[in-house]
Amino acid sequence: MWRKSSYSGDGPNCLQVASAWEEASADLRDHLGVLLIRDSKVTGGPVLTVGPCAWAAFRAGVQSGAFGDPV
Repeated sequence: MWRKSSYSGDGPNCLQVASAWEEASADLRDHLGVLLIRDSKVTGGPVLTVGPCAWAAFRAGVQSGAFGDPV
């Protein structure tokens, strides 16, 4: 199930995140600990796959302002 942050409101610059585990078939779930990320405007477009450590580092960077102010 794809999720969008409740903080993003109706703005145009949003990402959606899903657990690869939730999207996978039952026989693949034991091998997946990654997150899937896509542009909410292009749901049929490319999907970025990241591991849990990379996602945690990205979230920490956003929260600390390492990427600048939100647009």
